[in-house]
Amino acid sequence: MTYYHSLSCAIIVFSLLFTDVKPDLAADKAVLLALRTAVRGRTLLWNTTESSPCIWVGVQCRNHRISELRLPGMGLAGKLPENTIGNLSQLVTLSLRFNALSGSLPSDLSSLGNLRNLYLQSNQFSGPIPTFIFSLKNLVRLSLASNNFSGPISSDFNKLNRLGTLYLEKNQLSGQIPNLDFPGLVQFNVSDNLLSGSIPEKLSSKPESAFSGNDLCGRPLTSCNGNGTKSRVKFSIGAIAGIIGGFVVVILVILVILFLVCRRRGGKKEEVRVFRSSEVVIPKEKKNVVDEDYLSAAYPGSNGKGESVSGKKLVYFGKTEKGFDLEDLLRASAEVLGKGTFGTAYKAIFDSGTVVAVKRLKEVAVPEKVYREKIECVGKMDHENLVPLRAYYYSGGENLLVYDYMPMGSLSALLHGNRGAGSTLLNWKVRTAIALGAARGIAYIHSQGPTVTHGNIKSSNILLTTSYQARVSDIGLAQLVGPNTSPNRVNGYRAPEVTDARKVSQKGDVYSFGVLLLELLTGKAPTHALLNEEGVDLPRWVQSIVREEWTAEIFDVELLRFQHAEEGMVQLLQLAISCSAQYPDTRPPMTEVALKIEELHTK
Repeated sequence: MTYYHSLSCAIIVFSLLFTDVKPDLAADKAVLLALRTAVRGRTLLWNTTESSPCIWVGVQCRNHRISELRLPGMGLAGKLPENTIGNLSQLVTLSLRFNALSGSLPSDLSSLGNLRNLYLQSNQFSGPIPTFIFSLKNLVRLSLASNNFSGPISSDFNKLNRLGTLYLEKNQLSGQIPNLDFPGLVQFNVSDNLLSGSIPEKLSSKPESAFSGNDLCGRPLTSCNGNGTKSRVKFSIGAIAGIIGGFVVVILVILVILFLVCRRRGGKKEEVRVFRSSEVVIPKEKKNVVDEDYLSAAYPGSNGKGESVSGKKLVYFGKTEKGFDLEDLLRASAEVLGKGTFGTAYKAIFDSGTVVAVKRLKEVAVPEKVYREKIECVGKMDHENLVPLRAYYYSGGENLLVYDYMPMGSLSALLHGNRGAGSTLLNWKVRTAIALGAARGIAYIHSQGPTVTHGNIKSSNILLTTSYQARVSDIGLAQLVGPNTSPNRVNGYRAPEVTDARKVSQKGDVYSFGVLLLELLTGKAPTHALLNEEGVDLPRWVQSIVREEWTAEIFDVELLRFQHAEEGMVQLLQLAISCSAQYPDTRPPMTEVALKIEELHTK
């Protein structure tokens, strides 16, 4: 038996040496099945009866081989086994981010010679950064952030001369940063580690945030002294005592001033409330708007008696019940909701319990006749996906607009205000429903005439009901208030052809809506100054990722939890890219956009 066994082994070895053995898709499939057996996770429930693994969730193929394996946020736990993923020799992208994988990285990953993108952030990997990483010469993007890697940062990183992204933040890395020199390095972060010493000159152009949370010095942080540590100022005991004494005196003076102020205010307290990321001091006990001081802050057009200076009245629209007049409005208790592009918004609560939203516009830049015509046009609009304009007041320098109050606030606040709570409520169905409602509302606006536009579509102007139905607000205000002082696309939503905020075409609205869709899909705010590369806006960032064929990295991590929606997410992404096309003529009309979103939402 030993003889025959040895003979069989020899035949196998001989065949491997002299036969052109090429791993095929079946071998790649076997690798994935071995991986599924080794790690626990709720998403590796692949249908093994399918002949090809290329249609499995998170798997993409090219030339009959697996080229991408993306399993982010899938609840994977345990250790990556040896001799599995390393056998996917044609792998270009490996993404296992936002899981609970632990232990050290398997050494067979060194066999992935074609690997360009490696995303392992937000796991529990530990131990030193493995040396085999430095043999992956084609790596362009590497993220090991938010793990438990320890030990020094090796100078062998310089061997990865194609590297453009290196994220090592939030680990336990120690020692000094080596003199790293990557010709194409754009994104770099080693913050929140145990690093010390001076920052290498080659990395001094990176932002402070890339090095914070360490014991580092040198540009862009504080300067170093001769031994490469943070300079320290030594004080004598007398100097320290003097500083403490002076500090105590200052505290006593402040306390006396506060005591006097409190006495003057009669013990009234104030609290800070945050409305749409703005800190506004609001009296704890709500004041009546007619209060002289508070009135001037809320509605300066009043004379303090609940009457307008000019004696004019509110103008109502449609079927609005005249359950309140200007005097009631001015006497209502008010809270500041936020300050926007066109003015300040308030929540007004009447004695009867009725609640409305009031917008006090900044200086109007058009004649009164034009203003009234535009407002009348908006007031007549009647659609379930618009925030109804109930009434308005116009008197020279005082302009008030009265709307229905939307208790859930804006899409922007929900999407970006609290990533731990708000965004989790926005599952795939809710996001497509919001997109559909907004699209229908904008399509209705455009149906009022070829020159009728919204002019300022953005997530903060998409308000939500308690059932998360979208309502488009601030319709037409862009044409009434003075132009933005900066004609470039600082707000991230403006179409490239728009140079005057008061002159936005319907195609410009379509562009802005396309950016809004990208915001829903990525979870990124278009107004953010940095989107992976300095100066790159959201549409161009998305398009660059699509060109690089790592599309799954675009989507908000909250959306990646919904496997069944991947096809719909890609289709909505394609629609968003079409809407935000560079040239206006290539953008689809809003009626067509709404129909396509409806198809996705009802699937």
